[in-house]
Amino acid sequence: MKQYRLNRLFHPRSNRCFDVAIDHGFFNERGFLAGIENLDKAVRTVVAAAPDAIQLTVGQAHYLQSLPGKEKPALVLRTDVANVYGNQLPRALFSRMIEAPVEQALRLDATCVVVNLFRIPGEPEVTDQCILNILRIKPECDRYGMPLMIEPLVFQPNAKAGGYMVDGDLEKILPLVRQAVELGADIIKADPTDDVSLYHRVVEISGRIPVLVRGGGKAPDAEILSRTEALMQQGAAGIVYGRNIIQHANPAGMTRALMAVVHEGASAASAAQFLAS
Repeated sequence: MKQYRLNRLFHPRSNRCFDVAIDHGFFNERGFLAGIENLDKAVRTVVAAAPDAIQLTVGQAHYLQSLPGKEKPALVLRTDVANVYGNQLPRALFSRMIEAPVEQALRLDATCVVVNLFRIPGEPEVTDQCILNILRIKPECDRYGMPLMIEPLVFQPNAKAGGYMVDGDLEKILPLVRQAVELGADIIKADPTDDVSLYHRVVEISGRIPVLVRGGGKAPDAEILSRTEALMQQGAAGIVYGRNIIQHANPAGMTRALMAVVHEGASAASAAQFLAS
């Protein structure tokens, strides 16, 4: 039954997925709201560019699902909320899951649910909470045929990097990605490695589970497009980008450019033409 929903998530010709993440407001960080202050407008702009999916929360999914027609992107529902992203971290960190996550996803006609798996230096309790979240949601996903996307994130020490800085060290990413697979992920959403030419090893460690690559922090257009081209060549099954789209001066153009790279095998140079439109 999960395959029925996965068929809505992955493009029928390329068998890849481009998911635009617009769930950043869930995390209570002012800097995450740039470009999505008016979420209705942001969602409509992205929908018009026709990605495969849009990632939203229980409180904001209606902006997508209330749109008429059958051609709109699929809904990926964020099911957990955390306070681990600030420059100044609070005394106690947490990662909490919404109640009845799969039931809420079904009610919202979601195609997939997503949950984090954090590795934060000096904060094993947060990893424990993430694992408990996954152990709780996994049987419900299996029972109701709901694909489970797990997002393994390796953080740099906050004192060193200062808030939401991921660690692209392959040797740290590999075991966390594999743990997500072992816990029952149907899709992996993982960070790019510092050396993109090694990303095939992340794909390999995931076995038959498709790997979607996170966009991470805001980066120059040429870097994002060239990195995405390289990641597709490394065997990634798609991308989940947020701020590099929603905080872009031309979010629809960037979406179309990335769609060309992901689904049509376009080069970064040729895809850049969409940014001028």
